[in-house]
Amino acid sequence: MAKVIMTCGKICSGKTTYAEKMRRELSAVILSVDEIMLAVFDSDAGDKHDEYVKRIKNYLLNKSVVLIETGINVILDWGLWTKAERQYAREFYKSKNIESEIHFISISDEEWKKRIEIRNSLIISGKTSAYFIDEGLAEKVNTLFEMPDISEVDVWVNQ
Repeated sequence: MAKVIMTCGKICSGKTTYAEKMRRELSAVILSVDEIMLAVFDSDAGDKHDEYVKRIKNYLLNKSVVLIETGINVILDWGLWTKAERQYAREFYKSKNIESEIHFISISDEEWKKRIEIRNSLIISGKTSAYFIDEGLAEKVNTLFEMPDISEVDVWVNQ
């Protein structure tokens, strides 16, 4: 039976790159909140951003079940920033008898800051479409992100 892999990590930690690698290895489909948000709203979601993200996550959780039931492996490419979100996702799949794994993408603060600079440069030059990470967003991530403990993670990936 197909399974779901959930990526966990801060914004700009390498989750999408890792998801692409896993997609090729597992012949999987990637379900990405950022991909939908950027395609639909670009950077214009404003103060409704968090509400839209929540709605998209719920939609993608349900869509992932349909894909898995048809035999397609799924990779959820979003951060699972809080322990509560990780627990909810685990229970969601467990209640449907779907195998799930959480893969944590670990990154040092120094490397994280370097990647943010590179990403922001690529956005400014028009070479990529992603969220620009200003000090406010970086602070929000650091405030919201709850480091998982080893018991929550199936695969620990060091970047």
